[in-house]
Amino acid sequence: MNKSELVEHIAKNADISKAAAARALESTITAIRTTLKKGGTVSLVGFGSFAVTKRPARKGRNPRTGAEIKIKAAKVPKFRPGKGLKDALN
Repeated sequence: MNKSELVEHIAKNADISKAAAARALESTITAIRTTLKKGGTVSLVGFGSFAVTKRPARKGRNPRTGAEIKIKAAKVPKFRPGKGLKDALN
């Protein structure tokens, strides 16, 4: 499912226009992004949690030349599924 299909699904199930569903989805994504940028977490009970973790700097290899390169430390988003989502899949 891509973003436009998700907007259609939201619009149909919530009985709202596609434009309103698109605005709601964008607002949700923006809220999650803003919270993660500030270092916070977003927990949706029954669905899961979004959080930011730090990946340390490390050494890697250029696959083309085999030369060793330094990979910078980075903050990466993580998603941990909740029990409700896990149970729905099994």
